[in-house]
Amino acid sequence: DVQLVESGGDSVQTGGSLRLSCAASGYTYSSYCMGWFRQAPGKEREGVAVIYTGGGNPYYADSVKGRFTISEDNAKKTFYLQMNSLNPEDTGMYYCAVVSLQDGMTALQALEEFGYWGQGTQVTVS
Repeated sequence: DVQLVESGGDSVQTGGSLRLSCAASGYTYSSYCMGWFRQAPGKEREGVAVIYTGGGNPYYADSVKGRFTISEDNAKKTFYLQMNSLNPEDTGMYYCAVVSLQDGMTALQALEEFGYWGQGTQVTVS
């Protein structure tokens, strides 16, 4: 079974940085994407960043471009979200997800519909 475990969430001050980690196991996909999502109280869950098999340009939400970086350590089966210049609008529960590539839909759609999800890690910026 696919299992994802997030870590690294914390409470930080405005302008600070955090590095979230997602340890993954139980998947053998040759083509896949991994992503980070977040959800604040009273708001819809939104896609933050996505990285694809074989590299290429990752996806970033407009609100985090230039501040967040998604990366992967394939040997450790772990992927990361480096978050810099944090502001209170970044507060929320952050989730990682993985899914095999799906024809006919975007990576965000595939992750939402078919992805495996972690339990989440809380990020609070004040």
